[in-house]
Amino acid sequence: MSSQWAVVVSGGALTAYGAFSRRLSTTVVSGPLVFVLVGLAIGPLGLDLLSRAKDPEVTQALLEAALVLLLFTDAAAIRAWDLRREGFLPVRLLVVGLPGTIVLGWLLAWPLLPGLGVWELALVGIVLSPTDAALGQQAISDKRVPALVRGGLGIESGLNDGMALPFFVLALAAAGEGQGHPGVAETFLRALLLSGVIGLTVGRFGAYALRWSMARDWSGPDWRPILTLAVPAVTYGLCVAGDGSGFIGAWAAGLAFGSGLRRAPSGREPHGDIQDPGQSTSFTEHLGLLLASLSFLVFGAVILGPALQHLTWRTVLYAVASLTVVRMLPVALALIGTRLKPASLAYIGWFGPRGLASLVFGLLAFEEQLPGTTLLSDAIAVTVGLSVLLHGASAPFLGKRYGEWFAKTLRREPRLRENMLAADKSPDARAPGS
Repeated sequence: MSSQWAVVVSGGALTAYGAFSRRLSTTVVSGPLVFVLVGLAIGPLGLDLLSRAKDPEVTQALLEAALVLLLFTDAAAIRAWDLRREGFLPVRLLVVGLPGTIVLGWLLAWPLLPGLGVWELALVGIVLSPTDAALGQQAISDKRVPALVRGGLGIESGLNDGMALPFFVLALAAAGEGQGHPGVAETFLRALLLSGVIGLTVGRFGAYALRWSMARDWSGPDWRPILTLAVPAVTYGLCVAGDGSGFIGAWAAGLAFGSGLRRAPSGREPHGDIQDPGQSTSFTEHLGLLLASLSFLVFGAVILGPALQHLTWRTVLYAVASLTVVRMLPVALALIGTRLKPASLAYIGWFGPRGLASLVFGLLAFEEQLPGTTLLSDAIAVTVGLSVLLHGASAPFLGKRYGEWFAKTLRREPRLRENMLAADKSPDARAPGS
């Protein structure tokens, strides 16, 4: 009966948060925090209604489904024009900051997490490198924060989980090599090349089918979101059937799907909004939000709760370091020479919360039964749990303070680098290179 009561509590938590979501969105009480706390209450530390031992398949299926939808919708929403417009910020964060975070997290895990092998240590750094904008949404959605910073953090969050995936699958293969797991070479071919090709093919075909159908007005508006949802589902199934990575496939499919929709010539379709993938993926995004919320609840019950039962100072220290120096130092190095102010560097560096991608990567590593998986899982769980608390609570306050600093500084320095996007839109903006 405990599982049925867990479903009742989960439904009640979703209803309650949904009823107050607008009021809570500007407070320190974030959605992920609410669901993690509910999870802790119904997990082994509380009522013991839900645990990994009781429902392991349900837990894994929920987390994986949520990540597949997140990867697909985030990638579909990214425009090449956004990368060009935001210029240096997301490119530097992804090309320099992300690898730097992985390497520094790997090196710092060496003294703080003894007992892990070299590849298990690498997995810790890789798993905790992607960011999740949902945990600090107020920091990105606050209009007082300059558009350059908001856009840069959003694009980084949308792409870095997919970019971390190849590192993750290769490190996981290296850690399990010789223990009955596929080797690095086979993993590279299947998980990266094959899955990437499948994702790009299915995503492009799905976009073409949607455009073709809507151009002739043959599809009903109720079924168009279903077609979109089928793209990541089919991609994931084909990749898994080919012993590849369904996550890499879903991310590649999202990139191809979004790009394919935006290639539609203007004026060809009777419904012009189909060129914006945000319209056609809205149902998928909402379903992903639901699954992500339930994932944080399950995380609190079956992953964070057990980790808190045998907490050590080493895992806590690593979690704090991962959210601060491991993130902030590579970001500062990546943005050298950009003329951004120290306040902006600190804001961008701090708001690198760890969330759903780290949870699922950690769960996949745990399921491989590698040496030291309990310690690896605990370090990831404590880091994500601390991120849910600290980033969610600090987002409204720091967003306001940073926005006020920006407005005050802009009055003194009209050509402030952080105001680059607004300056580019102004009528008297100078031409590039002038």
